[in-house]
Amino acid sequence: MSEAKAFAWRQVLVEYLEAGAIAVVLAAFIMTFIARSFTVDGVSMYPTLHNGERLLVDEISYRFHAPRRGDIVVFRYPANPSERFIKRVIGLPGDTVVVQNGAVYLNGIKLHEPYIAEPTYERPGTYVVPPGTLFVMGDNRNNSEDSRFPDVGYVPRGNVIGKAVFRFWPLSRMGLIERPQALASPLLDQQK
Repeated sequence: MSEAKAFAWRQVLVEYLEAGAIAVVLAAFIMTFIARSFTVDGVSMYPTLHNGERLLVDEISYRFHAPRRGDIVVFRYPANPSERFIKRVIGLPGDTVVVQNGAVYLNGIKLHEPYIAEPTYERPGTYVVPPGTLFVMGDNRNNSEDSRFPDVGYVPRGNVIGKAVFRFWPLSRMGLIERPQALASPLLDQQK
């Protein structure tokens, strides 16, 4: 091989190595400060999320604004902070959540929840969300350990890691994770 061809190959190899190094550094930065991969473990968020699905969790947005009703959040399980749970935010500080007769009422308004697996019959009760906490529920309400249970309870805002924003595995279900409009209604705030 001529010296010119060898030099050209070295240049190409150096460019690929530089691009690879930049990609690794960029990926490390993103994974550390912006987003993180999360694997769904269990069926508590079915039918929205399925066991084994891989998600991208936004870790930066909540530094600029509080979680919103309807967001799907990953948080440290209060009874064992080394474990991570994923649930939907139903109530914000000051909200009253009532679970009765198969339905969930937020600040006196019955929620229209097309994203749940079935009517909510587990753990009826009235819950008033304390300051600095969130009331979360799984979409598979009758098979979800969530804020209705004392070991989870109201989730301290500091336990929230981030918001699930994108499903990247399996490829057949790849896409953005949308926030339901029913939980974004200003009427829910007026009823407090």
